[in-house]
Amino acid sequence: MKVTLVERLKAHLDTRMQGALDAMQSAQSSANEETKSSAGDKYETGRAMAQIERDRHAQLYDQIRQERSVLDRIDPLFHFQRVGLGTLVKTTAGYFFVAVSVGLIDIAGTKVIVVSPQSPLGASLMGKQKGDSFLFQQKKCVIEEVE
Repeated sequence: MKVTLVERLKAHLDTRMQGALDAMQSAQSSANEETKSSAGDKYETGRAMAQIERDRHAQLYDQIRQERSVLDRIDPLFHFQRVGLGTLVKTTAGYFFVAVSVGLIDIAGTKVIVVSPQSPLGASLMGKQKGDSFLFQQKKCVIEEVE
């Protein structure tokens, strides 16, 4: 399941990255096409707004690209003894995958919550092993398996 999960996450991030790139290029085109009118301030404002939009999409693109590089470093065939980056964790509360913050994803009918190690939940899982407990939504949960 972990191999499929990593592949789905990579495809998801690739799609988001392409969307951010397309939006960034569209905003840049919009800024380039802004024509000078008799009201010079209107031209400058429109151009500045398009540039801000382009920068926002560029920042999003870079963030997604960094998340994708995190996934590239994960070996889905490696089995862990303790929770770390790239660990699939089966618990009494369900499945968690420690990688990047994506949220809930469905893999062949199994719901998996994908969290980053920096998130509060991810941080509470890091270093734990089978049989250890942690809090999730104010409930005590037990780790049943670590992959």
